[in-house]
Amino acid sequence: MSRSTSTSEKTDNLHRRTGTIDVIVIGAGHAGLAVSYCLQQRGIDHLVLERGEIANSWKKERWDSLTLLTPNWQSRLPGFKYEGEDQHGFMTMPELIRFIEDYADFVNAPLKINAEVTEVRQNTKGYTVTSTGGEWTCKAVVIASGACNIPNVPKCAEKLSGNITRLTPHDYRNPDQLEPGGVLIVGASATGLQLADEIQQKGYDVTVSTGEHVRMPRAYRGRDIQFWLDRVGILDERYDEIDNINRARKLPSPQLIGAHDPQILDLNRLTDNGAKLVGRIMGLRDNRAIFSGSLKNICALADLKMNRTLNTIDEWAQENLQTIEPPERFERTRVEDKPSLTIDLTNNNIKSIIWCTGFRPEYKWLNVDTFDEKGQMKHDGGVANAAGMYLIGLPVLRRRKSSFIHGTEDDVRDISRHLAAYLHDHVVRGIGGS
Repeated sequence: MSRSTSTSEKTDNLHRRTGTIDVIVIGAGHAGLAVSYCLQQRGIDHLVLERGEIANSWKKERWDSLTLLTPNWQSRLPGFKYEGEDQHGFMTMPELIRFIEDYADFVNAPLKINAEVTEVRQNTKGYTVTSTGGEWTCKAVVIASGACNIPNVPKCAEKLSGNITRLTPHDYRNPDQLEPGGVLIVGASATGLQLADEIQQKGYDVTVSTGEHVRMPRAYRGRDIQFWLDRVGILDERYDEIDNINRARKLPSPQLIGAHDPQILDLNRLTDNGAKLVGRIMGLRDNRAIFSGSLKNICALADLKMNRTLNTIDEWAQENLQTIEPPERFERTRVEDKPSLTIDLTNNNIKSIIWCTGFRPEYKWLNVDTFDEKGQMKHDGGVANAAGMYLIGLPVLRRRKSSFIHGTEDDVRDISRHLAAYLHDHVVRGIGGS
């Protein structure tokens, strides 16, 4: 029979700087805390290590006006959910940080903060985890350190001259950081459009370099789009049911904003307010930015995919709902007949570039042979190919909804179930017995 970890055991774990433990969880964001909750439910001895504070990345690596893309009724974690009155609102960063801190209090995890992991290596019993807070030997490791540790900035950025402000979403806080002049936003995901819209409203001339993107309305047929994605089952599609899972995991976040107004935050809204659209950035030379000529095709494809999703929603609604607002379609993305293929940054007074080109996780401390030829962690739905190692909190990890906070719940339950079976069998495949 499983047992709950006692308060004295938790306190002992916190004060030990070395020792043996069943599981080390790396990261105390929402995913790491959710893992701790499920491990406690199963009576599994573990310790959570956090490089900074609880919800560290939300506190230190986000811009001021950011809100969640999901409505409050979807804000839930194992054993815990949003209980406020504004069920259809969207959490601001202070509200989300408070939500995660409240969850940490609820979980009461065995936790060491300010314990940055510096190395994870295999040993005959499992793993040795070294951190600034101590060193432990464990049978299993759960990596919950997040997917957004390092901004993806193209190598061509190195060729920019020194008089242009260069930022990523980790650095950007608000438009007051920007020099007077034009702003080039590279990337048209949720982040790129939100920053472009905010900066444009402050009076800056904005140019948006647009690559592949996912166009999506905030509301459709009188309901939030997340209502439809949830009810139709799109968000529950499993990773092993998706034709090209590697591509799905690389897709940018949908063009949404945490607000009901505007109904749709898209490239048309930006161009209506004076923004200039160009294609995907291909390079920089002599302070000239070079762009792809495929802008029209990229935008047409995004429109097509959005309408396919809306068709799927319409089919489900017709079969399952008696009363609902009629179907609607949105204007196609408007693109100039001949978008610019180059921009002289100096002559066009571009003073700032914000690289909204995605993120990648950081595993420089992971001294384990579990990477492919491209440096990506090899895993099957979060179960790493290194025995006893697990991942949580990555996009489309086990389901499409893994990218959202509420998607963590099902993923963590799956991972903790697999981990518990692994510990029960006392098997460390390819490493040796414990």
